Amino acid sequence: MGAGHVGLYVAVRLMRKLRSGEAEVTVVDPQPHMTYQPFLPEAAAGNISPRHTVVPLRRELRGCKVINGAVTRIEHERRIAHVQPMVGPAREVPYDHIVVAPGSISRTLPIPGLAEHAVGFKTIGEAIFLRNQVLERLDIAATTTDPETRKRALTFVVVGAGFAGVEALGEMEDMARDAMKYYPELQPDDMRWVLVEATQRILPEVGPEMGAYTVEQLVKRNIDVRLGTLLQSCVDGWVKLSDGEQFGADTIVWTAGVKPHPLTLATDLPTNARGGIVCDAALRVVRDGNVPIPGAWSAGDCAAVPDLTAAAGEMCAPNAQHAVRQARLLADNIVATLRGKGIRAYRHKYVGSVASLGLHQGVAHIYGFKVKGWLAWFLHRSYHMSRIPSLNRKVRVIADWTLALFLKREVVALGELHEPFEPIKEASTPKARAVEALSAPGEKAIAEAHAPKRD
Repeated sequence: MGAGHVGLYVAVRLMRKLRSGEAEVTVVDPQPHMTYQPFLPEAAAGNISPRHTVVPLRRELRGCKVINGAVTRIEHERRIAHVQPMVGPAREVPYDHIVVAPGSISRTLPIPGLAEHAVGFKTIGEAIFLRNQVLERLDIAATTTDPETRKRALTFVVVGAGFAGVEALGEMEDMARDAMKYYPELQPDDMRWVLVEATQRILPEVGPEMGAYTVEQLVKRNIDVRLGTLLQSCVDGWVKLSDGEQFGADTIVWTAGVKPHPLTLATDLPTNARGGIVCDAALRVVRDGNVPIPGAWSAGDCAAVPDLTAAAGEMCAPNAQHAVRQARLLADNIVATLRGKGIRAYRHKYVGSVASLGLHQGVAHIYGFKVKGWLAWFLHRSYHMSRIPSLNRKVRVIADWTLALFLKREVVALGELHEPFEPIKEASTPKARAVEALSAPGEKAIAEAHAPKRD
């Protein structure tokens, strides 16, 4: 259930490990593709085609049964998943083993105006929207004669200084600065980029030294970094921060953490206070007293998995590195269970973390070594290239990067993608039909004048 990092990797590994006829694997997800989220910043910035950051399920999961629909409820006691397909009536899907892996959603707070004016950064749709939004604001700023409208259009706010926030900010600011050369009416210093973080640390995964370096690099790019600051309100795009500053902004990006998908609460499986499904180190769902529930498995962002390499009571962090590793072990444990063999516990060795700050800039903390600048950026690309599923996608992403060495970046907004029905609606208005009626006689006369003459 779910075709993100966990669901896709589990299904792929099961198909490789299972013998012919040994089991049937069914994958249920509302989307026909898996999104490789670490590449969303580059897709938004135009370094990678958005199509190349997603992996088509039906092509990658040949041999699996794929159902495009949303799981609305899980009755594990009956071994039934209730699925609402994209079209048509709901259906019940029976199973023997279930992997509950719907992933996570953005963790929001009751901030006035947030739901109406902020965009997240977890889906390909959000990434494309943000790209169009930023480029459209440049068009507006270059066209308007109102100073306040221009100021709001060129103010961009990113809330959250984890991987998603910092990488989105770095790539989008880099793209906007690159696009400025086509706007003689604007100067790069006209833009204001603001990074708001509630804690006193930025990119905690790469350590305090690399975090401090990141702040230095962002400040050098004239990015306003606000640590220890909360977003209090953004009603009508008017941003109010806890340090007292207020200003207008047309673009607000929310990347302040994630929480388990709410589907975890629509099951009869045990969850913790965060809504995560309670698991043991072998990725089996467990009841009170750490008693495994037969046939129930979970991993990734939606699961509470003990971290055996940390202090007692610590759980694995909700990130892609854990999700991919857990998925492989989970698949192996399912196969072992089907064959009556022993299963293993998830124990990871910390490899490190990498982050991009824009083109040719990055930070990394790998195997205890701290790297920054161009080399860290290269390691970031290399690591994620090795992790994105499918040789097809690897080749296409490398092709995108190679072409970018010789061709200029595309910096055109396609905002009409978000309103595909507007042209037909506009053409169907009474005013449009009246204009059409007035022009019809003239068009008919022109057509008759150019018609071939008959003897």
